[in-house]
Amino acid sequence: MQRLTPEQMAERLAQDIPDGSYVNLGIGMPVMVANFVPEGRDVIYHSENGILGVGPTPAPGTEDPDLINAAKQYVTLIKGGCFFDTAESFAMMRGGHLDIAVLGGFQVSAAGDLANWATDNEKYPPAVGGAMDLSVGAKAVYVLMRHTTKDGQPKILDECSYPLTGTGVVRRIYTDLAVIEVTDAGLQVVELHDGNSFEDVQAATGTRLLPPAA
Repeated sequence: MQRLTPEQMAERLAQDIPDGSYVNLGIGMPVMVANFVPEGRDVIYHSENGILGVGPTPAPGTEDPDLINAAKQYVTLIKGGCFFDTAESFAMMRGGHLDIAVLGGFQVSAAGDLANWATDNEKYPPAVGGAMDLSVGAKAVYVLMRHTTKDGQPKILDECSYPLTGTGVVRRIYTDLAVIEVTDAGLQVVELHDGNSFEDVQAATGTRLLPPAA
């Protein structure tokens, strides 16, 4: 199967963020979405450590050590961007002021449940951060993750086996194989990335998918 790179996944998701949206970018692949704002579109990116107006990753050698996101990565600030304390940041997250939260995921269920803060791997201690606040506080949750684990196990399942971050919160799943919408009828494939058949993507998924519209 043809798998998108993390950068290609982030760019694909960025195409679906409406003009004028306020969007939180979670730790991991989601932070790369800020590098791909479509031309002519204004999007205000939020980082939970207290930034509104996160810009793209700075060019090597231009990093400002005082300007980092919640993942402790260097970022830039767009014109009009601002800083604030954690209390204000979480008030934005919990108060319904964010249009979209883009989060990473360990697992997503057929019902749109999200597990993204703890696994059974003792090498990676549980760390929920602000994910629970974002999953219920944002108006929509988009998950950006690989379709399978490194050893080929499905990450989209009938039910999550890891501790849940939120129940029924996920609206869309963007993977390296496809774009999938969570609907009342089930998981609807919106788009298969070039070179992938529905049958191959279904075989890599741990629950039933609905094929893309003809």
